[in-house]
Amino acid sequence: MTAIASRLDILIGLIARAVPPERPAPDFTAADAFVWHASEGTLEPVERVNRIDISLLQGVDRARDQLVDNTMRFASGFAANNVLLWGARGMGKSSLVKATHAHVNALLAQDGKDDRLKLIEIHREDIESLPALMKLVKAGGHRTIVYCDDLSFDSGDASYKSLKAALDGGIEGRPETVLFYATSNRRHLLPRDMIENERSTAINPGEAVEEKVSLSDRFGLWLGFHKCSQDEFLEMIEAYVAHYGLEHDAQTLRAEALEWATTRGSRSGRVAFQFIQDLAGRLGRSLQG
Repeated sequence: MTAIASRLDILIGLIARAVPPERPAPDFTAADAFVWHASEGTLEPVERVNRIDISLLQGVDRARDQLVDNTMRFASGFAANNVLLWGARGMGKSSLVKATHAHVNALLAQDGKDDRLKLIEIHREDIESLPALMKLVKAGGHRTIVYCDDLSFDSGDASYKSLKAALDGGIEGRPETVLFYATSNRRHLLPRDMIENERSTAINPGEAVEEKVSLSDRFGLWLGFHKCSQDEFLEMIEAYVAHYGLEHDAQTLRAEALEWATTRGSRSGRVAFQFIQDLAGRLGRSLQG
């Protein structure tokens, strides 16, 4: 009997090493924002989110109002849509998502509501793990926005099917406590050559192309971002200068800002903030705090 018991102990030990212990459920009260680590199946709390105040986002008024309205309805327990923010680079797509999350939580706090809206970032390369993340978030019970920045798919990449499955929710449907927000430079997320290849090789080209294009249709709300005008660019600069208290002659500021944009060959919110960082450095100032 002793020999049998010893062998059983050895067998149990081997099984314990082969089967990893069940991961503890994430603590959603640890923070309002998290980063999803797909390889470990864990959520890392983010104590300080890299974002700017929503009032500093200039030239995107319509998109801002629509996103805030959609997000507030969702946080309040009402119907809302998945959102695709697409368009020009550097025009504040990802900044708007993070700023809206903070703004809505501030509004909830003003209304005396204790349950905070959660924001989880999933990296593009981990998109295949999205169904698993959705399941984890559903079990947590908190209203949550799962967010992916710079989402797009290259030729031969089949991971878009995981996104479609997560957005549709399969037979159970998408959890009512989860929304998916994504930013992309592409309106249809997939490259034209990928769609054209499906058209040329499929038995039914129309249906194949429809499957590719229909990915974007899973997002009920599309918000377009376009290159800003010179006036909008200068408004961004002026808003930053006022916000950070950077004292500078108005005419000189205008001339330097336009020269900065010219040397970059672009006018956008990102370029405007880069100019402000340069200006603050020249004035011996920090933008922190």
